[in-house]
Amino acid sequence: MELSLIQIFVEVMRRGSFAAVARDRGVDPSTISRSISVLEKELGVRLFQRNSRQLSPTESGTVYFDRIEPIIEEVEQARFKAVDIEGHLKGTLHIATPVSFALLNIIPLLPELGEKYPELSFNLVMTDAALDLLAERIDVAIRLGPLTDSGLVTYQLSKMVSKVCASPSYIELYGRPEKPQDLQNHQCLLLDMPGFSSTWKFRNSKGEVTGVPVQGKLTTSNAIALKECARSGMGIIMQARWIVGRELREGTLIDLFPDYEVTAAEFDSPAIWILYPSRTYLPRKVRVFVEFLKEKFQKGSPWDTAL
Repeated sequence: MELSLIQIFVEVMRRGSFAAVARDRGVDPSTISRSISVLEKELGVRLFQRNSRQLSPTESGTVYFDRIEPIIEEVEQARFKAVDIEGHLKGTLHIATPVSFALLNIIPLLPELGEKYPELSFNLVMTDAALDLLAERIDVAIRLGPLTDSGLVTYQLSKMVSKVCASPSYIELYGRPEKPQDLQNHQCLLLDMPGFSSTWKFRNSKGEVTGVPVQGKLTTSNAIALKECARSGMGIIMQARWIVGRELREGTLIDLFPDYEVTAAEFDSPAIWILYPSRTYLPRKVRVFVEFLKEKFQKGSPWDTAL
């Protein structure tokens, strides 16, 4: 029995689709289907129920997967170890990261990492969804905000500090709010993402928290787009400093409440996290990437600190 057939079976179980595995491998879905048929014939059991709308594992398929997946995992780890012993960092590093964070803080760093390791390739999956790393064959992920218990290995890369900002043109036209409660009389630009509410919270030096309901004519799910709208004078934003750090330094955005801690979620929980599957052996390409990010984020995000 060919090992490649079993690996394809495991990938189909993880991805739940012939088409998804075919895309990953750059082949036609019929190729994956034929491979599964060959494996079923060799095993003498049906592994999947197929119809035009869905693919679901049979009871035999589920039992076989539960027993065979750890073995395939060991085979993959053995391959990683063999490659690492060669001393050359090569292969493809699959990275999942939120869109705005990738544009500002990951993509600018990749040329340096690529120059240092010329045989290393990158597959950058830019999405704001929390992907299943094993099912999507992701080596390492970046996530923002509070984390739920996912069973993954996690490392806090940096705290996230937010700022309430407006452009000089907006302030000139509509005036600068003197206290947080004044925001109720201003146009606020809102981020449409899980965990971000339309009540902005302010904490003063005494630890006193004030919640201010805000509203405005624009809501978007993209943080960079929201920042550009604020830069053009459309309204006031609350954004993480890793998004607006450069604009604050250059004066194209003004920090309206520098004496307050601010959040649209919960205080003391937002952070930037590195996640990777909980494995007994971590491939060298992932270790190198994680250490590289730790070095670059020592003083905060590169966009914020202009490293």
